[in-house]
Amino acid sequence: MAKTKVIAVANQKGGVGKSTSVYCIGAGLAAEGKKVLLVDVDPQGDLTKMLGQRKPHELPLTLGNVMDGIVAGTAFKEHPEIMRHSEGFDFVPANRSLSAVEVGLVNVMSRETVLRQYLDSVKQDYDYVLLDCRPSLGMLVINALSASDYVLIPVQADYLAAEDMTELIGTVQSIKRQINPKLKVGGVFLTMSNETKFRREIVQTVRTSFGQHLPVLNAVIPSTVRLAEISIADKSIFLHDPKGRAADAYRRLTKEVLDIGEKQRSRSSDLGK
Repeated sequence: MAKTKVIAVANQKGGVGKSTSVYCIGAGLAAEGKKVLLVDVDPQGDLTKMLGQRKPHELPLTLGNVMDGIVAGTAFKEHPEIMRHSEGFDFVPANRSLSAVEVGLVNVMSRETVLRQYLDSVKQDYDYVLLDCRPSLGMLVINALSASDYVLIPVQADYLAAEDMTELIGTVQSIKRQINPKLKVGGVFLTMSNETKFRREIVQTVRTSFGQHLPVLNAVIPSTVRLAEISIADKSIFLHDPKGRAADAYRRLTKEVLDIGEKQRSRSSDLGK
C-alpha cells in the first residue's frame, strides 16, 4: 500500500490563503481519485466554516476533543469526529476549544507529538492528509509540523513576504533536527497575485529570492473575487467558478502536490529495496 502523505500548510502570517488553499488542494486531490482527509488545526475554525459548518463552536466533537483524549489516555477507538464532505473528501473540524488544548500542551509529556499520535490512528485510510495551520508558530503548529512529511508555504505576492519567512523556516529546520527528521519543505507557492506589472515583478522577485534556498512551485494563485467568495459559497473554486483563472491555478497546484507526493513515494520505495 502506498504510504500516506501528511502535508502541513503553514505560514505564521495571516491572510495569505491557507484555509482556501487547503480546501482547494483537498478538493483537487479528491477529484484525482485520491482519498483525502483535511484537518483544521486552527481554533478560529475558518476551514471548518468553509466546509459548511457555519457554527463550529457548537459542534460536539472536534480536533480539540480528540487531542484531549490522546493526552488523557482515553482516545476514541472509533472516529465520529471525522465528517464527510460532498466533494469527496473527509475532514476533522476545529473550534475555539483547540485554544485550551494548546495552552494545556505546555505541561504535557511528548507535547510536540500529540497530533501525530492522533493522525497515526486515522491516516491509514487516506492517501493524503492536509493540515490547515493557524497563523502562528505556537504549539499547535509545532504539532502539525512534527506530524508532517512536508510543509507547503503559501506566500502573498509582496516584497515583504521574504522577511516573514525567516522564522517559519527556522522552526521547520529545528523540528527536522530535533523531532521529525523526515520533514521537508515541499514548496513555496505564491497567492493573491494579479495581472499588474507591479505584481508580476513581485512574483519574479520572490521566486528569485526563495528559489536560491527553497523549492518554489510554478502555480501562482490569482487574487479574484470568485476565489474570495468560496468562504461563504459552501463549495470549492472547482464548483464555484470551474472555468476561472483561480480554478486553473489550483488545478496546476494540485498537480504539483501530486508530483511531490509521487516523488517522495518513489524515493521511499527505492530506499526500501
